[in-house]
Order: sequence, then structure tokens, then C-alpha cells
Amino acid sequence: MKKKGGSIDYSKWGYIFILPFFVSFFIFSLIPLADTIRYSFFEYYRSGLKEIGPNFIGMANYIELLKSDMLKYAGNTFILWMIGFIPQIVVALLLASWFVDARLKIRCTQFFKVVIYLPNLIMASAFAMLFFTMFSTGGPINSILTSVGLIKEPIDFLGSVFGTRALVGLMNFLMWFGNTTIMLMAAIMGISPDIFEAAELDGCNSMKRFFYITLPLIRPILAYTLITSIIGGLQMFDVPQILTNGQGTPDRTSMTLIMFLNSHLKSKNYGMAGALSVYLFIVAGILCFITYKITNDDDPDGSKAAAKKAKKAGRR
Repeated sequence: MKKKGGSIDYSKWGYIFILPFFVSFFIFSLIPLADTIRYSFFEYYRSGLKEIGPNFIGMANYIELLKSDMLKYAGNTFILWMIGFIPQIVVALLLASWFVDARLKIRCTQFFKVVIYLPNLIMASAFAMLFFTMFSTGGPINSILTSVGLIKEPIDFLGSVFGTRALVGLMNFLMWFGNTTIMLMAAIMGISPDIFEAAELDGCNSMKRFFYITLPLIRPILAYTLITSIIGGLQMFDVPQILTNGQGTPDRTSMTLIMFLNSHLKSKNYGMAGALSVYLFIVAGILCFITYKITNDDDPDGSKAAAKKAKKAGRR
């Protein structure tokens, strides 16, 4: 603690306070990441009681993954994510627009915020077990449908591709739409009310205000929501794992990339698991970079772009 011109300098304490974070990040994130990348270049697995490797094999694990069903499982992951994300963003946008619209005079908005956010607090594994019990052939959903005469025989929801994917998408939607709604509400509330008042004076109706004012002004938050949701979708594991007992049934159509990774870890194939982790890390890194570029616009009013065009025109 040094005095600068009669004042006390506390700047070094900031570094001391954040030091535990960097130490923890180095030990629990960077070192495992480096080890994962290192093992991805090695043949390292267990065959029965015998341990093979580690033997350096270069890019062989990466090439072998491209020849495997990895791309099929990537497609499964994307489909499962889409089924949950599309209704999630649509419902979140509608609810956020309604809740922040002062003209609707919606009461108890704080109560509704808590209610729609509650599913986000439930563990995904507990949610999956609940749905597995409810939609099984002997579960309450089939019992209710049979008792009211809508069906004669129980429906095997988890025995069809559509049923399994729909349940996974429904659970992801229920768990995350509340969080997305609150984020979009904060984004819309950040728009100056003067803009909406000016639009209303110009005769702009609700639909035009939404599509021509609200959506363009919350574009960075929408981009952030989209990219982070895709990254979360890449990590989809617990819901399909529990619903299908880790098998990705039927016919492995609900097998995700992380379930595929988990199967390599269970078989102690650390080399292949490391290579798959690196693939996922690269995709997530690209998506994070896109998010950064979209959300960190250093020329929001277009003045820099206009100046560059004027400069080019002056040279001609």
C-alpha cells in the first residue's frame, strides 16, 4: 500500500483478491484441458485388465472419429436442440414483450417471473426421471388417456423416434424458456421509452413496433442467447441419457455427442475421448468468437463505416 501524491494506492489489493480465481482456473481448467489435448494424440485405452498405451499415434484418433458415427450423433444433437430452442425463443419473446408493455397493465409480473423461472432450478436428471415415469407405457399419461377413452392400448412414447425426440425437446424447452424470457425482458426494458412513444405518434402498430424497433435493438442479446444455447446444446447429456438409459434409443437416434463421449470414457478409451473433446472445444470456441464479434459492435451508429466510405470516395 503506497501513497501517491498524498493518496493511498489500493490497486494491488485487486490483484490479490482475484488471484484465487486464476489459481483455481489454472489447476482445474487449463491443466485438464492441456492433458485432454495431449491424450488426443495417443492410443490409450483399457482392454479387459490390460492397459494399452499411451502410444503416440498423431492424428489417427481424429481421423477415426470422422469415419465413425460422430457426424450422425452431431446431427442428432442439432435436431434435439432445435426442437427445444424454436418454441423456447418464440415463447420467450412473446412473454417478454407482454410483460414489459405498460399498456397491457399486467399484474403480479414478479410472481409470473418466479413461476416461469422455477423449472430452471430443478435438476435436469430429476426432470428426466419425472418425464420417464410419466410417459412410460404404465405411467399416468397413458392411464389418463386410456381411462377417458382416447386410446385403447398404451402408447410407447419412448419407443418411437418422434416421441423420444419430442420429450427431450419439451424438457429442454420447459427448463430454459424462463431464463431466456427474463434475459429478453431485461434487453427490452433497456430500450428508451421515447423510441416507442415516437413510433406510436407516427402511427406504428404493435406488430411494426415489435419487428422494426424491438427486434433490431435487442439483436445482440438475441445473438448471445442463440450462441450460448447452441453451446449448451452441444453439451446435452443428462436428459437423453436418463430417458434412454444411455442407449440413445430407438436405433441411436437420440444419441448425442456427449453421450458418445461418455461411452468412450466408460470403455476407458481416453485417446478417442480426448479427440472428441477437442472437436467440441473448437466448435465452442468458434461460436464464442462469433458471439464476441456480434455483441461487441464498436461502431453502433455506423459513423466509422461512413467515415471510411467518405475517405475512399475522397481518394477517387
